[in-house]
Amino acid sequence: MERTRIAVAGASGLIGSALVRSLTADGHEVVRLVRHAPRSEAEVRWDPERGRVDAAGLAGCSAVVNLAGAGVGDHRWTDAYKRRIHDSRVHGTAALAKAVAALDERPRVFVNGSAMGYYGETGERVVDESAPAGRGFLPELCVEWEAAADPARAAGVRTAFTRTGLVVARGGGAWGRLFPLFRAGLGGRMGDGRQYWSYIALHDEVAALRHLLDRDDLSGPFNLTAPEPLTNREITAAMGRVLHRPTLFPVPAPVLRTVLGEMAGDVLGSARVVPKRLLESGFTFAFPGIEDALRAA
Repeated sequence: MERTRIAVAGASGLIGSALVRSLTADGHEVVRLVRHAPRSEAEVRWDPERGRVDAAGLAGCSAVVNLAGAGVGDHRWTDAYKRRIHDSRVHGTAALAKAVAALDERPRVFVNGSAMGYYGETGERVVDESAPAGRGFLPELCVEWEAAADPARAAGVRTAFTRTGLVVARGGGAWGRLFPLFRAGLGGRMGDGRQYWSYIALHDEVAALRHLLDRDDLSGPFNLTAPEPLTNREITAAMGRVLHRPTLFPVPAPVLRTVLGEMAGDVLGSARVVPKRLLESGFTFAFPGIEDALRAA
């Protein structure tokens, strides 16, 4: 990819900050969307919950990447927080898509975040991008989230959606909480451990985003997950091997439901999601196995 100007929303998050580092290391000019008054030409102001963005700041960008949204696992899912999760994603995406569509010189690609939560509970059934949306808060959110990008797509901008799995990283996300527990010898399976977790190494997540930015023939949904999902029980065992710690403290399902509320359904639920379209496009995973991904983190 030739050196270009790229706008990134959610640049301070786990995935966004890693993507920005990768892009700037290769000489790209990165414009960050921020909520405060811009401090330099490298910042553009926006308010995702209210659906506002300074469209003029996107001028000259060849690509726009939207990874913004309130953290799904940051708080218990009260009605108020569920509304914040929804508005930060749906209203923010709609604002960006409309801004992109209104530009005289539009970017050639709009990459918009989504999540494997699109599929809901899959049990032992393997699902790829052709599977329908599931039922519940997260699947319904993902459907609305992706639909919010329609203005960009209707304006002829190539649009791709990243249905990301559980990102294996030391500094944030689910594994940012799991690593300290396992290092302390307090880790264990969650519930019965039979539920499938679809994961991806942070390195591969960023590489896949770069792949979607670079390839002019790729649009629509892409599952950003490692090729072989594993059960929570298998991942727990791998954590013990890599960190050389016992995994003797399972967390019973009733405890998770008490602590996490509605969100416990997504910890205990099974998502056996595979990256069919990503693999078909020629993408190669650097850390396809869980032990490799854990060591990389």
